Amino acid sequence: KNIGLLTLLFAGTSSLISFKYSLYYLFKKVIIEIVKKLKQWRKSAGHIYNINGTSETIRNETVITERIKLISVHVPKHLKPLNDDQFGHYLAGLIDGAGHFNKELIIIFHSLDLSLAYFVKKRLGFGKVRKIKDKDTCLLIVTADKGIQKIINLINGKIRTENIYNQIINSIFINNQCIERLDSIENKNFTFNSNKNFKNHWLAGFSDAHSNFQIKIIHDHNKNTEIQLNFHINQKCNNILLLIQQFLGGNISFRKKDNTYDYNSISFGSAKKVINYFDYFHLLSNKHINYLKWRKAYIIIQNKDYLCLANKTGLDKIKKLKDTMN
Repeated sequence: KNIGLLTLLFAGTSSLISFKYSLYYLFKKVIIEIVKKLKQWRKSAGHIYNINGTSETIRNETVITERIKLISVHVPKHLKPLNDDQFGHYLAGLIDGAGHFNKELIIIFHSLDLSLAYFVKKRLGFGKVRKIKDKDTCLLIVTADKGIQKIINLINGKIRTENIYNQIINSIFINNQCIERLDSIENKNFTFNSNKNFKNHWLAGFSDAHSNFQIKIIHDHNKNTEIQLNFHINQKCNNILLLIQQFLGGNISFRKKDNTYDYNSISFGSAKKVINYFDYFHLLSNKHINYLKWRKAYIIIQNKDYLCLANKTGLDKIKKLKDTMN
């Protein structure tokens, strides 16, 4: 009788354990399905950004879905190129973006960057600055042979655009009228910079000539608010943009109406790379102020200040930064 009773008891225990395992696997299966649905939902959210990899919504208005990589809240001390090599890379970028070589060198500046034009003139020790009447433009013009010689020595091996490179070769190295200028050029073999390494001042100079920083606040039909931080460059050719894309990420699009190409950093991941670069290689034009505001917007998002529910503090700060950028 005892043996029969024990058998009966163990049979009941086995059934109970089996039942518990069934519940466990059923529960596990449900959890897996929920996770799948959440992943699908996140993908369908499109290009709305998320700080922690999970959805965060402000009063059903602002959603962030891209992970934000942290940057320092401290702004580095603003420095100009320290030596000829650093200044040479910066000057090459500036000329690639806004320069023209013929018998003389002309660099075009916005009128807000008049002080930058004078800085470059002083650093070269040559040239004259001319304001263009009725236009928001000023020019740095270098005509003296010694000035041209110095510029060529500074930018040799640093020019990255074919257009400027060809202008220099044709106007300085091929044109017989300018042969006397070659006497003081250190290296008669003027070389093109095809290196993919952008860890120098070239992009800072090029960006001072040809870029802008954008804060975009977009409202969709569901009353969600999307915040985009975009670093933008427009060019007639995409060669240099492809190299910049490899360095910073982002994407390139073709503007059919203008027959030009646009580089846009778009994502917060690329924005972090942009900040890493310009925190070290500083802009010297008025765009540096816009960059600092753009950087501040990134920090507001990074620190989740935009999540202040009571008075929309963070979002208002970002709007104010956007409205004061030129």
